[in-house]
Amino acid sequence: MKNKTLVVGASENPERYANKAANRLVQQGHAIELLGLRSGTIRDNPIRTGQPDLSDIDTVTLYVSPKNQTGLYEYIKKLKPRRVIFNPGTENPAFEKELEQQGIEPVEACTLVMLAIGQY
Repeated sequence: MKNKTLVVGASENPERYANKAANRLVQQGHAIELLGLRSGTIRDNPIRTGQPDLSDIDTVTLYVSPKNQTGLYEYIKKLKPRRVIFNPGTENPAFEKELEQQGIEPVEACTLVMLAIGQY
């Protein structure tokens, strides 16, 4: 099993990019955790709400706007991921700087593209 990814902004709606990313990650053998506004499931993985106690998170991939990231800053830093991917529309220079100061790599990229070209 590959490194675990936390998808923030997960939704059961198959039209949403977070849902597409979760499906593609599972297809490519990645373990996932899902965080969303509403409970549900994607490929038998529960969508959790709030700030669940998670461990061994390698990558956090964000699908929430910068204004909706504010309440997650401390939570994400506490998870100590290796990197945080800011998908298109989620770029947040202030949070990216905070992550760098914690030794966490901010990446402005599209998770779906990274998976498609084998650079995930």
